[in-house]
Amino acid sequence: MRPGARNLITDVAGLRVGNAADAWLRSGATVLVGDAPFTAAVHVMGGAPGSRETDLLAPDKLVQLVDALVLSGGSAFGLDAASGVVDGLRALGRGFVAGDQRVPIVPGAILFDLANGGDKGWTENPYKPLGRAALAAAAEDFALGTAGAGSGATCHGLKGGLGSASAVLDGGLTVGALVAVNALGSVTVGEGPQFWAAPWELEREFGGLGLPPRFAPAEEPLPGKRPGEATTIAIIATDAALTQAQAQRLAIAAHDGMARAIVPSHTPFDGDLVFAAATGAKPMPDPLTDPFRLGHAAASCLARAIARAVYLAQPEPGDILPAWRLRHRC
Repeated sequence: MRPGARNLITDVAGLRVGNAADAWLRSGATVLVGDAPFTAAVHVMGGAPGSRETDLLAPDKLVQLVDALVLSGGSAFGLDAASGVVDGLRALGRGFVAGDQRVPIVPGAILFDLANGGDKGWTENPYKPLGRAALAAAAEDFALGTAGAGSGATCHGLKGGLGSASAVLDGGLTVGALVAVNALGSVTVGEGPQFWAAPWELEREFGGLGLPPRFAPAEEPLPGKRPGEATTIAIIATDAALTQAQAQRLAIAAHDGMARAIVPSHTPFDGDLVFAAATGAKPMPDPLTDPFRLGHAAASCLARAIARAVYLAQPEPGDILPAWRLRHRC
């Protein structure tokens, strides 16, 4: 397993990512859009999720393909970012055909960043235009760290952020992860600079620091946020041809990566959610072992992406928590 050329989710051909953010708001939105509709599924393990149009992603529902997936800040207000993406896609002639209309299918998920020091005194919800701006910015290359849906994110003791990573399997299939980290738990080990995700790091992508020689993994940190103020939302993508049921299994497997990178994760106070996206560009040569290998790659990619989100967060004036690079001067 090796990283893709960009070490981004867009190493899965046919996918693009766009970010939009408001510096005063300290929040933003991120969209994953396909050149063509793609198979999607979802799995939720947190106790406080916030989402839009996730019921239709069940394998027994009519719609099997979606046009885009949205991650956003803003708590419930941020769900409107998907509306902006819907408007933008409709203007492009995209969407599910219903009579003489096209209806873009755009599920989304949100994180809570309303208590991060930004100006939240708006008179009109700002997330719809942020969603449309993110769609307009969609490209194969995009910013990580303090960007898009991760612009106002925080985790235990540090700024959170937006992360991504990819892996190319020996058989040629590609897996990528995109994540906005706003967790209740800690991404780093104790007060040091090392990341819990260190065993899965590839090519020093978040510093190559490894794990500390001595640490107590059983000593989980106490909550640093109030209930309802935390979540980690992610997308796992692959170019493999998957059914919606297989994509759902991929999302379930990816949650292992969240547990590897955030301690603790999947708490009653987090809304931890993973979407899965499959473009279907490549058949699985071995239908027995390939899903197993894809699940492992998905978990590893997500763990790496979570660490990269915090590692790449940028310090900004007025931060309520320090960025990793400022605290550790690494």
